Amino acid sequence: MLSEYDMKIFQIKRSVRMNCKLVFSLAVVLLVGSSASWAADDGGALYKAKCAGCHGAKGEGKPAMKAPALKGTQLEVNQVVEHITKGESASKAPHNRGIAGLNDGQAKAIAEYVKTLK
Repeated sequence: MLSEYDMKIFQIKRSVRMNCKLVFSLAVVLLVGSSASWAADDGGALYKAKCAGCHGAKGEGKPAMKAPALKGTQLEVNQVVEHITKGESASKAPHNRGIAGLNDGQAKAIAEYVKTLK
């Protein structure tokens, strides 16, 4: 049988473990929530750096360059990602190949940003 002292130590340890789990869970929730908003901001910044020169700051396109408008695209996010990362042989550069210097996560962030353009 445990002494009164041992019972108090046991309760304190249990309380500390529960508090650690709570703090860890809260940290995970905050991290996931903040990364979602960071991805949206990152997509906008990447779009401005990699795409806006040809497709316009608001995705309006530039007919003189034969760069199509991206705002209001009917393509799904995964189709835009594929176009950015793999390109299409019938397209003009840089879309005849994947855009250099972008990983899949960055391409997805850009695609998600493009889908917000109205």
